[in-house]
Amino acid sequence: MQVLLPPGWPRPKGYANGVAVSGRQIYVAGMIGWDAEGRFHTDDLAAQARQALHNIVEVLQAGGARPEHIVRMTWYITDKKEYLAQQAEIGKAYRELIGSFSVAMTAVQVAALIEDRAKVEIEVTAVVPD
Repeated sequence: MQVLLPPGWPRPKGYANGVAVSGRQIYVAGMIGWDAEGRFHTDDLAAQARQALHNIVEVLQAGGARPEHIVRMTWYITDKKEYLAQQAEIGKAYRELIGSFSVAMTAVQVAALIEDRAKVEIEVTAVVPD
């Protein structure tokens, strides 16, 4: 994976502006903070983010991929202020489950998610090198 950083641009913190890769692509649908049986164990945003990331890792493994193959993430969150207040805990979960490498990442606040208790939904694109 090649991180793309235009000349003169500052390096973003915690993500990349773009990446270039080649290989087999895996698309992971939006994962939310419930377990494999579709049960929520908490209404805490950071805890739901940790579960959603865990779910992503499980789906990647089913496709023969690992977290380091992730090239793009889109986060949908229902409360920007809550996200910012729990950013350190969310970042810790990210580093533990995904790693500390940079991927192209977007975070968007949305009015609601389809599952009423869901506070975060994360979708991922991964590329397994040839």
